[in-house]
Amino acid sequence: MPFPPLNLPPAELNIITDDKGNATVLDTLRRRRVRLTPEEWVRQHFTHYLIEHKGYPAGLLGNEVTVELNGLKRRCDTVLYGLDRQPRMIVEYKAPTVSLTQKVFDQVWRYNTRLRVEWLIVSNGLNHVVCHLDKGANTYTFLAEVPDYSIICP
Repeated sequence: MPFPPLNLPPAELNIITDDKGNATVLDTLRRRRVRLTPEEWVRQHFTHYLIEHKGYPAGLLGNEVTVELNGLKRRCDTVLYGLDRQPRMIVEYKAPTVSLTQKVFDQVWRYNTRLRVEWLIVSNGLNHVVCHLDKGANTYTFLAEVPDYSIICP
């Protein structure tokens, strides 16, 4: 595989490479094949991690969720919804070669001006930044690891 190992549990991905060397992967959340890019490599491993290791229900996760910001359509990489169908968490992915800078975190922060979730995660597959926003106290806290689903949606 041309992509590096990640700081995530291994995932068995359904990858097909055509005779020209173009690879696609089955995204089970979107229910279709998508081009396998370095960012998609991270997305597929991270969603597998959320579902298989952290107890997140696949039916409450959405990939490439469209939001409108200042009249422009943008796509959140992954959004977790609660049972009430309200967004609870946004996850933004970058390729493993992309550093998780303030600019990257600003991107997910802008998405949250629209969705108003309590949890933000940014990952390049090697490093993961997890932030919990306490709306009542108007504070935020960074966590050392991705919380289980039962913490996000008690």
